[in-house]
Amino acid sequence: MTPSSEAVDEWFVAEVLPLEAELVSYLRRARSFSGEADDLRQEVFARVYEAAKSALPPATRPFVFTVARNLMADRFRRSQVVSIELLADLEGLEAMDETIPADRIIVGRQELGLVLDAVEALPDRCRQIVRMRKIEGLTQREVARALGIAENTVEKQVAKGVRRLADAIFGGADAPAARLKPSAKERDRGRLR
Repeated sequence: MTPSSEAVDEWFVAEVLPLEAELVSYLRRARSFSGEADDLRQEVFARVYEAAKSALPPATRPFVFTVARNLMADRFRRSQVVSIELLADLEGLEAMDETIPADRIIVGRQELGLVLDAVEALPDRCRQIVRMRKIEGLTQREVARALGIAENTVEKQVAKGVRRLADAIFGGADAPAARLKPSAKERDRGRLR
């Protein structure tokens, strides 16, 4: 049974807010996020409150700290992702490291171009999901929620997109990115094969 707004508010004030000092201390101990502890605390509280609207957790403290740990893991994963667009923008910079041979720079730019072309050649929905999941670093759940689709759909679309990207990138000269475009049959069905 879904709790009432009043029940969620009462639970939050009585059981979650008293954990605030301990939560902030926990967040500050994580070196990577110590400067973001206040922002993280607010996001943890927002996520906990949203989740409680569906059902109050049986054990508040473990639930709050699990949300905090998952939030930090998500943020860490996102911080490790470098945007392909950012890399493409760096291509225009004049200053180059002179210790890297020119031929390696040229090959690297060609490979980056191939990846960008391959991503752009994916069918629209697949491209959108692959970008969100693999380039922006969103979780499967976040992508599903943002697009209003099932997590299983996200998983399948990412797998299909990554397979097509791998074919384009590692398939050699006989597998150009143009082959990634969906067939007429696929376009008619609105899905990837």
